[in-house]
Amino acid sequence: MPFIVLTLGILLLLLLIIKFKLNTYIALIVTAVVVGIGLGMPLNKIATSIQTGIGSQLGELALVFGFGAMLGRLVADAGGAYTISTTLIDIFGRKRLQIAIVIASFIIGIALFFEVGIVLLVPIVFAIAIEAQVPVLYLGIPMGAALSVTHGFLPPHPAPTAIATILNANVGRVLLFGIIIAIPTVYIAGPLFSRWAKRIVPAAFTAKPKLPTTGAKRQFKVSEAPGFGLSVLTALFPVILMTITTIYELVINHGHTPKNPSLLDQIISLIGAPGIAMLISLLFALWSMGIHQHKTADAIKNTLENATKSIAMLLLIIGGGGAFKEILIDGGVGKAVADLFSGSSISPLLLGWLVAVILRVSLGSATVAALTAAGLVAPLMAQAGIDPALMVIAVGSGSVAASHVNDAGFWMFREYFGLTVKQTLLTWTVLETLIAVCGLAGVLVLNAFFH
Repeated sequence: MPFIVLTLGILLLLLLIIKFKLNTYIALIVTAVVVGIGLGMPLNKIATSIQTGIGSQLGELALVFGFGAMLGRLVADAGGAYTISTTLIDIFGRKRLQIAIVIASFIIGIALFFEVGIVLLVPIVFAIAIEAQVPVLYLGIPMGAALSVTHGFLPPHPAPTAIATILNANVGRVLLFGIIIAIPTVYIAGPLFSRWAKRIVPAAFTAKPKLPTTGAKRQFKVSEAPGFGLSVLTALFPVILMTITTIYELVINHGHTPKNPSLLDQIISLIGAPGIAMLISLLFALWSMGIHQHKTADAIKNTLENATKSIAMLLLIIGGGGAFKEILIDGGVGKAVADLFSGSSISPLLLGWLVAVILRVSLGSATVAALTAAGLVAPLMAQAGIDPALMVIAVGSGSVAASHVNDAGFWMFREYFGLTVKQTLLTWTVLETLIAVCGLAGVLVLNAFFH
């Protein structure tokens, strides 16, 4: 019975989002209520369960998202992202432009949300492509691959951070494993795939897209933009803090939480917590990308306000995903899934990936697919003794698979690079699916070593 209700619930969610174009947050809450009733939950417990789900989901994430959006916008508005990109191009030269774009997108992508990263990088990619006389898509595919991998694999991005919260995974370990898997994945789905795509859809590489008026078009004078070192340091500050904590815990405490932590243990643990790491990084960015660049208090204030507007709906959707997950758990679906697969030979890592892929294809939203899949596979992970950090990446990689017409990223890529729907399916959709498959392969390889 729980599976019938779950299936009908997912179909209802699809119907509300795709057919009736209902706001995703509202659709998630409506579905949560209906599924709660269908699972036979006491009616007076449904509202409490939804509130608990939203609260537990957004507790830490509100800090991470809010501060992360502000940090990314400060780096962009000050010209730091422009400096990072142009400097890397100068270093790598024209023959290795794709590698330069990958590194720039990777660095910028860690600090920015996916959509913001595309909006910021596209004008830079256009300018470089025109100057170097190469097809825009030749650089666009590596850019898309790097941004998508950071979005699916690496904290402090929404989906991986949210899944880590659900599965009680160590964020530092997720980051460490994520980077190990991300490097070959980006190369395969970016520079390597672009060569294949050029043979399969040559017309896409001869398209002459018009540069969109994105607001990120502004050119910065060398004298007014921050230096390369300071820009990279600011963009990577949260990653540096979380990495310090992870290495300290692995080397000094051998991966275990000490029963009587010293003052140093406590300080290291505090600065590596995602919310605090983002806060410290934001305070540094206020100086490095604001005060140090002689920005006025009003200009800094406007940057921060614009940044928070861009993530308001994303936060609500993630809260809605948490509500749906909590209803599934409280209604007994999680236990039913665990019971169903308790004697199964399917690896929970493969199952988590598969569920995320199915939800991604159905819903379009990588974040919603990841959250729902994580809630369903959490009990199985504990049973099988899987490292939660690897499960985070398995679910995260599955959640970016097969982007198509119900995904905003699909349309952004199509519009920016002047492609037809068919060309977008043969480039962007294949690129996203490659990332998902490579991500799963990387997780299974690491699991063989760490299991």
